[in-house]
Amino acid sequence: MAEQQTIRTGAGVRSGTIDEGLRAHMNKVYGLMASGMVITALAAWAISGLAVDDAGNATQLGQAIYGSPLKWLIMFAPLIMVFAFSAMINRISAAGAQLFFYTFAALMGLSLSSIFLVYTGFSIVQTFLVTAIAFAGLSLWGYTTKKDISGWGSFLIMGVIGLVVASIVNIFLASPAVMFAISAIGVLLFAALTAYDTQQIKNEYIQHARTADREWLEKSGIMGALRLYLDFINLFMFLLSFMGQRE
Repeated sequence: MAEQQTIRTGAGVRSGTIDEGLRAHMNKVYGLMASGMVITALAAWAISGLAVDDAGNATQLGQAIYGSPLKWLIMFAPLIMVFAFSAMINRISAAGAQLFFYTFAALMGLSLSSIFLVYTGFSIVQTFLVTAIAFAGLSLWGYTTKKDISGWGSFLIMGVIGLVVASIVNIFLASPAVMFAISAIGVLLFAALTAYDTQQIKNEYIQHARTADREWLEKSGIMGALRLYLDFINLFMFLLSFMGQRE
């Protein structure tokens, strides 16, 4: 009996340690994600201010960013960095991964800076608040639900690939109907991804917490922050296409 009690007590302690560690891990994920959002917002706002002069005309910087072939590099650079980050994550340190994430967030701000020139400030703030509320609810559901939604993964990845291809094609087609369909599907897709990624981040921590691999857990938290950051940004941009009021 004493031996069984000791086993139960030991299991309870380990479970309590994992629960405490999981809360700390998720707090770090959300904290890093929020820091990245702040960097992106500040970079986008600052660059949009430098791109246009007081008379409303594009400066040399604005012409280079929005009116030259450089715009294509700026548009696709964040996507290239995501693939590079995924390939490098096992070879770089946790500090290097965090620096990479912050650099990516700043580059994303450059890529998104045009929204301050296209949409009114009020509609941007309004859409951001709506996105934040929706994201919080979806992420909370993904964290607390007992339902296993890991089976969504393949479908969602295929959906993202299809969405990227359709978006690239529509750059040349410039079809409002296709853009509306892409935005509607994008909202649903990244809403589902928010819940899915939150549950995956939680499950990955629980699976690896017992190994006490602190370096892996540090980098896993940064990678999780990137995943949720991308979910938020994409959800925001697709909602902005519906809710945004143009200048």
